[in-house]
Amino acid sequence: MSRFLGWVQGAAIALGGPGLFVIAFLDSSFLSFPEVTDILIVLLVAKHPERFLWYTALPTIGSIAGSYLLYALARGGGEAFMRKRLRARHVDRAFAIFRKYGLLAVAIPSILPPPVPFKIFVLTAGAARVRPIDFLVAVSIGRGIRYFGEGLLALWYGERALEFMKANARAVSLWLLAVVAVVAIVWMWWSRRRGRVDASAGSSV
Repeated sequence: MSRFLGWVQGAAIALGGPGLFVIAFLDSSFLSFPEVTDILIVLLVAKHPERFLWYTALPTIGSIAGSYLLYALARGGGEAFMRKRLRARHVDRAFAIFRKYGLLAVAIPSILPPPVPFKIFVLTAGAARVRPIDFLVAVSIGRGIRYFGEGLLALWYGERALEFMKANARAVSLWLLAVVAVVAIVWMWWSRRRGRVDASAGSSV
């Protein structure tokens, strides 16, 4: 398996941005390449800092696309789709967390590194029939903050950013969670405000 991952990493580096897109898409959909996307972003941005936006935007888009594919499959199959593929206790726990935290249960795992689970909450969002736009916003925020943040670290520290991320994983995760929390508060405020505006518009008709 390690040889295969090494080959995948080498191929992605050779392809550059498109390679990052493919790896992120596969990692967020049918396969799992733990931390490979993160490592590649740091290596490529450190080597070509002028391509920072290219090397951070493409994996973000790839991950959003891969996540949406899983979401769409679960949305079409419903809860039964999940129960056929996952253990019942994992499904029950995921739905309990999702009912409690809503789309934060998607946004937070999408920003944190392994072993924090992510795909199960993508499937849960689909099975729960979350609106596509809300799901895409949550994943875009989470993955965008994660990958652009790693790209910035690569700009500042070069390849040493990998060592920095390992040594300060807890602190980095807490900072990222704080950013997500702020964005989530703003998003919930905007959603409620939009709901009030729609309600007032409907009552005036």
